[in-house]
Amino acid sequence: MGVVLKKKSSKHGIKVKHHKLSKDIPIETARIPEKVVIPLQQHIGAPCKVTVKRGEKVKVGDKIGESDAFVSAPIHATVSGEIKGMTKVINPPTGMPVDAVIIESDGKDKWGKFEGVDNIEDISAEDIVKMIRNAGIVGLGGATFPTHVKLSPPKDKVIDTVILNGCECEPYITSDHRVMLEYGREVLLGLSVISKILSPENVYIAIEDNKMDAIEKMEDLILEMGFEKEFRIVPLCSKYPMGGEKTLIKTVLNREVPIGGLPLDVGVVVQNVATAKAIHDAVFYGKPLVERVVTVTGDIKSPKNLLTRFGTPIKSLIEYANGYEIDDMEVILGGPMMGISQFDMNFPVTKGTNSILVKRARKVNEGECIRCGRCVNTCPMNLLPTMFVKYVKRGMYEMCKEIFVDDCMECGSCAYMCPANIPIVQYIKIAKSELRKRR
Repeated sequence: MGVVLKKKSSKHGIKVKHHKLSKDIPIETARIPEKVVIPLQQHIGAPCKVTVKRGEKVKVGDKIGESDAFVSAPIHATVSGEIKGMTKVINPPTGMPVDAVIIESDGKDKWGKFEGVDNIEDISAEDIVKMIRNAGIVGLGGATFPTHVKLSPPKDKVIDTVILNGCECEPYITSDHRVMLEYGREVLLGLSVISKILSPENVYIAIEDNKMDAIEKMEDLILEMGFEKEFRIVPLCSKYPMGGEKTLIKTVLNREVPIGGLPLDVGVVVQNVATAKAIHDAVFYGKPLVERVVTVTGDIKSPKNLLTRFGTPIKSLIEYANGYEIDDMEVILGGPMMGISQFDMNFPVTKGTNSILVKRARKVNEGECIRCGRCVNTCPMNLLPTMFVKYVKRGMYEMCKEIFVDDCMECGSCAYMCPANIPIVQYIKIAKSELRKRR
């Protein structure tokens, strides 16, 4: 059996224009800001409590936030300098305020001392998971679920397959693409760490076929590094939302995650390629997660892929890309399908920020549902999007729960296909938010 397997495709999903404006632009290191604002919750799970005081000096990688909760991830200083105090920022996914630490940079970029391992065979899987947690690593594909939790399945859940997600199906975003091209060796070593922890029978690397250069690069590295007996590349037809965990599992393995279930319920763990790179850095170098590659793209003068410290204001990255090309612009954190519009240009880059998209603001008038069924036919989760809208408009939130609103991954395919321009995902977010309040 070869390294690259036969191409696969999903029955569900939509064809969207790729707009990968920055796919051929190498990663640059963004300027270190004079001041960073670092939220203490950049992950799914419990927020961290601040562990530093005003006036305290810190180095890059020093821990500034921690939580005793299992589902959480520590927060680290991303510049060296002085703690200037605390503030509040609005967390875009939830719309809720969260605490944040302000650090004024000293301009010296001093790093703390960290120790990694030379050979993962010299350390236990349990100790590796501790290193990953201490490094504050979360899923960098957008979900920000603490990685150590994913790598610690319950004893009654047997994980037989790991899928490394290199699909990056969202239009415009190219950060994962560039990570595979420029840090492919580190990605594969990070994948070998994941494999050691979980001991799966099969390890697949899933990449869409609009990234043939990444497929070829990873194939060459697998052969060069001697992983040809362990890792297999699965090319996938480019289709949105191929990168969704449940869609990916169904396409690659023909396994369906049960309603209300998780990938581990069908013996699978899915990790993002950028997360694998961060795992490599944490295990082999002892490096905490303090930066990530962010695509800055859209209607700007110079689209870029920027290695960016967390806490950097998004306006400075847009300025680094030579600014806007238009006046009536909208700034989106993420891509056009799942991204969230951001009104505050001083909002900081966080662990979940894979892209900053600038595009022309467009006023859309919402119409009435014409019962065409396009949203239902398009939904990769086989849900009833039009019914969510109906129930939310009537305040019937419990009915949304009855038809599995929590299983919606908010991919936006339904809204994209809706001829009446109904913002279906926004209605779904309202339902989820109201149900969280009631719980």
